Amino acid sequence: MKSVIIIGGGPTGLMAAEQLTNAGFVVDLYDAMPTLGRKFLLAGIGGLNITHSEPFAAFCSRYAERQTELQPLLATFGADALRAWCAELGVETFVGTSGRVFPKEMKAAPLLRAWLARLKRNGLRIHPRHRWMGWDAQGQLVFETPAGNVTSPNLPVILALGGGSWKKLGSDGAWVPLLEACNTPIAPLKPANCGFLCAWSEHLRSRFAGAPLKSVSLSFTDLTGYTETRKGEMIVTERGVEGSLIYAFSARLRDSLDLHGSATFYLDLLPNHDHAHIAAALQTKPANKTLGNFLKSRFKLDGVKTALLFETLDKAHWQNIPLLASTLKAIPLTVTATTPIDEAISTAGGVPFAALDNNLMLRQLPGVFCAGEMLDWEAPTGGYLLTACFASGREVGEGVIRWLAR
Repeated sequence: MKSVIIIGGGPTGLMAAEQLTNAGFVVDLYDAMPTLGRKFLLAGIGGLNITHSEPFAAFCSRYAERQTELQPLLATFGADALRAWCAELGVETFVGTSGRVFPKEMKAAPLLRAWLARLKRNGLRIHPRHRWMGWDAQGQLVFETPAGNVTSPNLPVILALGGGSWKKLGSDGAWVPLLEACNTPIAPLKPANCGFLCAWSEHLRSRFAGAPLKSVSLSFTDLTGYTETRKGEMIVTERGVEGSLIYAFSARLRDSLDLHGSATFYLDLLPNHDHAHIAAALQTKPANKTLGNFLKSRFKLDGVKTALLFETLDKAHWQNIPLLASTLKAIPLTVTATTPIDEAISTAGGVPFAALDNNLMLRQLPGVFCAGEMLDWEAPTGGYLLTACFASGREVGEGVIRWLAR
């Protein structure tokens, strides 16, 4: 009976294990952590957004430069197939108002428990607390364990080691120098779906750190000259900004930062009101009412939005109604750096698709396969990250089967 090793116990590695155990292979799965799926479980704390219900073409476009490589995988195992797979495990899913798909229980733990139970029934052998350290002089896989180093024959091995964020959950990018030492090209790991740093005033930092910015619209022009405007929510942090609206633009903001050292986007604090309406309303402000109180009563502008306005527009210009209305519609916010990579939800960079064959096997290392977030792709939050990890895990499992059959 043929044997395969998988290193990495997240959704990608587990999905690869499912394909292989279903095909009758003996599979040993190694993971550095005491338990499997730790980052997956963390993603489910606020409600596991497992995929998205939007049409397939729009769904695939979320992968930007890597759409060509990922679309065939998603055609085989996309959002609908993933929901059907959840149902097989007894986990019902539903579509939220934003089009995002969640388990009915809104948690990752029931899904992971049911999945692991099924994999173990199929014969999956799990080896926790085994950190992969590379290969020894004889070409055997080396694992660091609490009892000392152990080795394993270099059977066909699937690397599903994640990216470089959330080290405490196992994704630390320690695999990068191991593969580079084997002449495998690696695109540098960068933060994706991350926060950004801004030069806030002490007043804004001390009074409004952690405050949500709801019902705002963000506009940004990327390096290609394309301007996108999107409505959503974000958070003002002590150091800058983060949240779902920021994550939707994070790749483009990061790329502009890399080239220019800073990036500026514009925030519409009143996206439901046009300039003319705002200007007309401002004309009616009573002389004895402060601007902050007027904006709060007339437009329900909360404290953090007002603070951003006052951070941008000097008091000397508050009587300039056209300028004031324009600023409310386009607060310029300049970001100067990303937050550290270990704080990012995911990472960009990794093993280029050009370094892999059609089975997701490394061209430089026959018998070594890669999948999941350690490949060079990225996607926004909204279920796209998880779906591609599942899809690539399924594909790499099938790729090993094809390679061994050949």
